[in-house]
Amino acid sequence: MGRISYLLDSNILSEPARLTPNDNVLQQLANHDGEYATAAVVWHELVYGCELLAASKRKKQLQSYLEMLLLNGLIVLPYDQLAADWYAIERARLQRQGLTCAYADGEIAAIAVTQKLTLVTRNTHDFHNFQNLALQNWFE
Repeated sequence: MGRISYLLDSNILSEPARLTPNDNVLQQLANHDGEYATAAVVWHELVYGCELLAASKRKKQLQSYLEMLLLNGLIVLPYDQLAADWYAIERARLQRQGLTCAYADGEIAAIAVTQKLTLVTRNTHDFHNFQNLALQNWFE
């Protein structure tokens, strides 16, 4: 297992569970196995999305996929006091500029910045206003 370098957003972490996953994402996940974690808020999004599904074979498959991620050692990083401080300061800076962002996105960005990780997401545009946040899109 290597050093953790990447924080995966929900659209990256859920990609392998899709019926036709993106080959680039699958390759990057394989290339960086053991080098990524996710944020507690992302984990919440994944579990919540799964729980909203009606009882079905697909729901059971997704539940198994999430369990497999944890069994394989996926690290889920908490939103801690350091991240909360960073996001409060950053949110105030953005508000002074007339900019807003989704609250969960701010928490994800805060964890990435304070843990010195590159955030990997398909939705880079949702995060581009945050300072000192390294971004990658593994769909490209």
